[in-house]
This record gives sequence, structure tokens and C-alpha cells, in this order.
Amino acid sequence: MMDFDGIELPTSTSQFKQYWHNPPISQGLTGTCWCFSTTSFFESEIYRLTKQKVKLSELYTVYWEYVEKARRFIREHGDSEFGQGSEANAVQRMWRKYGIVPEEDYTGLKPGQVFHDHDKMFNEMKVYLNSLKDSHAWNEDVALATIKSILNYYIGEPPTMVEVNGKQMSPKDYMKNVLKFNPDDYVGIMSLKEYPYYQKVEYKVPDNWWHSKEYYNVPLDVFTDVLKRTIRKGYTVCIGGDVSEPGYNSHKEVAMVPTFDIPAGYIDENARQFRFSNKSTTDDHGIHLVGYMEKDGKDWYLIKDSGSGSRNGKNKGYYFYNEDYVKLKIMNLFLHKSAVKDILKKFKS
Repeated sequence: MMDFDGIELPTSTSQFKQYWHNPPISQGLTGTCWCFSTTSFFESEIYRLTKQKVKLSELYTVYWEYVEKARRFIREHGDSEFGQGSEANAVQRMWRKYGIVPEEDYTGLKPGQVFHDHDKMFNEMKVYLNSLKDSHAWNEDVALATIKSILNYYIGEPPTMVEVNGKQMSPKDYMKNVLKFNPDDYVGIMSLKEYPYYQKVEYKVPDNWWHSKEYYNVPLDVFTDVLKRTIRKGYTVCIGGDVSEPGYNSHKEVAMVPTFDIPAGYIDENARQFRFSNKSTTDDHGIHLVGYMEKDGKDWYLIKDSGSGSRNGKNKGYYFYNEDYVKLKIMNLFLHKSAVKDILKKFKS
């Protein structure tokens, strides 16, 4: 592990310029960071665009994501990833299809339950789907009905209508007419040398279970510049990458790159690609970047985190990421396309 003695680190969220976001909440014992982080990001975007402060349901999206994962698993006769993880653009995809509801209309918690715990639910679904490989009972309607019955038992049946300001409306109408939110306005940016730059490519990790090829691949200097300028323009950003590193310390609340890994001056596209190729950089976690500060010539980013480790320090629910860590270990950005319209022009339609 990295030795932080003698290093002057950020110590408080108050040191950062930050933008409106809901307070951190816990994802509990679930693999749903992708949804908690992106929902938080979308809430901040709704405030940025409309000045509405809303708290939306993460578990509504999680429910339908499991249904769609199971649907693909069934159609592919088991040749498809079925796990708890996913990507930021999965939330975009689910909102397009199913809309979204306020958190108060669907918590995913049973009466008296405080924290989410999906272990039993997920294992039950996984065992059932794997049993179809033996029985060859690939009837989609029957299998999805079983998956929904499991979900309904553990986290409840999601609403088909919600009441807002005395009016009944569907989740899609709520998203469009009340939140004024368009999921199509968001794009994913990545930087890997193995792919051609300025082309849309697939991010080949298990959590991209539907093999989305909607990632805009850019050179690393463009990737880091996009983040620096986007956060300075008043946007927040959803990011995802590796949090299993010797310079990642939950009690210090920081993420840095130790020199015994690589000196900062040597972090480039080769170092980044090398670690992704040999799997020492993994697709661990989705988080929400909500602010920044400049210190000793470097950016530090304020990270809102739904994972349990973010509760180990005094700034509950937050981390401080050094820009070198982002450059080496954060694999993708998810942001409003208006922040990168000049970059998107360089891509073929």
C-alpha cells in the first residue's frame, strides 16, 4: 500500500468548488454502483437544466435492467453475461425504454429494511437462469415471468403510474414532461490505444453485457482535457474505472498513483493501455464527480460514492481523486454532449 505520510492531502469537501448534487446514499450490499452514480449524475443534470431538486429511484432502473439482462440471456441461450454490474449508459438505455419515477414511489426496500441487500435475490435469479441451460426451457415469456416474480418478492413490483402535482402519469411522461429530461443528450467518452481514435467502439468489459458500441474513443490528452474543462464549465460527470489500487485509501479518502507503480511524468496512453490489457486495471466501480480544486499544480476531484468504503473517513460518502489517478485508472466518462460538441464533430456520423 502507498505510504501517505508527509503528503499534504485534501481533508474536507469544503475545500472544493462543487456543484449541486443530492447527499451521498449507500448502495448497501449490491453491485449497483453503476445505477447509483448515474442516477445521482442525472439528478444533478436535471437541476443544472431546470433547477428542479429531485430524488429519483435507483431501484426502478435496477429492476428493469435485470429484466433486460435476463431477456438477452434467454435469447442467447445462456451465452450472455448476467451479473449485478453494468455501465452508466445502461441507465440511459433503461430510461429511454421505461422512464423513471421519484424515489418515494419505488424504494426497492421492504417495510423496516434500511439497507439494500441483493445477494439472495441475485443468487436465486442466477440459479434459475442457469437451470434453463439444463432443461432447455427457453420460453421467453415464462422465464421472464419467473424472473419478475423473484424481483417482485425481494424489491417489489415497480409502479406503472405515478402521481405528480395531482396528476397521474406514466414513468416516461414523468421523465419527459416534468423532469424535461432527454436521455439521448448524453455520451460516453473513453481512451484506449488498442482502438482507433475518433471512432465509436465497444468497451469490452463484462459489465457492458449488451456489447454497446457507443463509446467515443479519444487520445488520452483529449480525455483528460475534456474532464478538466467540463467540470470548470459547471457540469458534473459520471465516471467509471479501477478502485482496487495501492494508492486508493478509504480511510485517507484519497486516490493517488504511487511512484512505485509509475512516476506521474510517465503516465501516458501506453501505460494506460498496458494496465488494461494485463487486467491490472479493471472495471470496478461507477462514481459521480461533483467538484474540483487545484492544488500544487494538479487537479483534485471531489467524488460522490455510494460504496461502503466511502464511509470509512470523516467526509462520509466522498473521496478525493488526484488527476494522475484519473489519467491512469479511470476508464470512461459519461457527460452531456454539449460539453464535448467540438470533440464529437471529429467523429464520422
